[in-house]
Amino acid sequence: MIRLNHDLANKLGIDVARLGSPEGLAILSGNQLADGSEPLAMAYSGHQFGGFSPQLGDGRAILLGEVVRHDGVRHDIQLKGSGPTPYSRRGDGRSALGPVLREYIVSEAMAALGVPTTRALAAVASGDKVQRECLMPGGVFTRVAQSHIRIGTFQWFASRQDYDNVKVLADYAIQRHYPDAQHHENPYLGLLNGVIERQAKLIAHWMQFGFIHGVMNTDNMSISGETIDYGPCAFMDIYDPLKTFSSIDHQGRYAFANQSSIGQWNLTRFAETLLPLLDDDLKQSIAKAESALGTFSDIHQTELQKRYTAKIGIEAGDTADWSIVEALLVAMAEGNADFTLVFRHLSDTLESGNDSLVISLFDQPDAIIEWLTVWRARLHECDHSQVVSLMRRTNPVFIPRNHRIEEAIRSGNNGDFAPFHRLNDLLQHPFTAHAEFTEFEDAPLPNEVVHATFCGT
Repeated sequence: MIRLNHDLANKLGIDVARLGSPEGLAILSGNQLADGSEPLAMAYSGHQFGGFSPQLGDGRAILLGEVVRHDGVRHDIQLKGSGPTPYSRRGDGRSALGPVLREYIVSEAMAALGVPTTRALAAVASGDKVQRECLMPGGVFTRVAQSHIRIGTFQWFASRQDYDNVKVLADYAIQRHYPDAQHHENPYLGLLNGVIERQAKLIAHWMQFGFIHGVMNTDNMSISGETIDYGPCAFMDIYDPLKTFSSIDHQGRYAFANQSSIGQWNLTRFAETLLPLLDDDLKQSIAKAESALGTFSDIHQTELQKRYTAKIGIEAGDTADWSIVEALLVAMAEGNADFTLVFRHLSDTLESGNDSLVISLFDQPDAIIEWLTVWRARLHECDHSQVVSLMRRTNPVFIPRNHRIEEAIRSGNNGDFAPFHRLNDLLQHPFTAHAEFTEFEDAPLPNEVVHATFCGT
């Protein structure tokens, strides 16, 4: 056992002592079944980098079953890396330890930031070696999700023209995730509207923190509205709207700024699977789907505006305030400025009246000096104590920086998990400064910069 998430286990009503025992370890490593568990690998299809694959599925994941919390909310428990499945496509079904540690760190950091996400219940060292570019230590990750129903799950049935089962799946998704849709004039249109709204808001929430998912294929988008599948993901250091990290995203399809349009593209593929359920007349069905999809941009932009204007201290900002945000982002891109540090230190600048720290973050200071003047003028009549409070609630001190994750992985591969635990503990309080951990706030040195991340499959 590397790490067991006691808080999450308690919320799920799982006995922590039993889960941490040799029996629990055997279950979490895939060596023993829990009572009542009937493991299965889920099938799904998916558009991967724009190309459709009709048969994908859990190639290194096993769904152990579901638990129902005391409040009636249902969650899936899944192992990743425990062995081959019918969908392993000649792979070994295992996981190297690095992706296990990465997903644990990032998913729990996202939860602490308030972003809807799958969660990490446990990380286990398997004791095996797995062959990737070289022999690496193996691990098993235990993921908790509201469900593992993906856009690609709907595509699996729709691509086979099995619309009876599309309806079964849609009815189940409504019951499990969108019960209000049952009261809609057309429940399936209610489902589509609900998924669109959650995804539009989720992606805006990511972007508030400079997060790049890395591989927004349709099989990596959960219809529950949770962030899922932390493979080649990363948080930006220097702000660059065209930044990618995934080692296989050669065309920049999933770059930071493209996540908005890709989200809508993926939701269009979801809407296509529901067409036979939206109306008996195909033209009417398409019209209803297009009308629903047309709401994405407004929902997403409204959410982006709300979150980004809060980052510069303006609550419920308007279109003019959004232009101030856009001007800051342009200055950051031109000045090679660190995304997290700029937003975090703006509150210090406002409180102290000293602009030097923020200006020092820019290679080209002229643009930010001019911007600071405009920003101060906008906040002139605001209560600065309330502004600073809003900004510090909105802009984290700590994010899971790529070089720190790599440091934890390197140490973990050598059997030392102290950096992994230290980073996890720190990221549970991302908005709170700690004088003894200021080095974790810092951007990477030039020799520490991580340029690419890998899914680990």
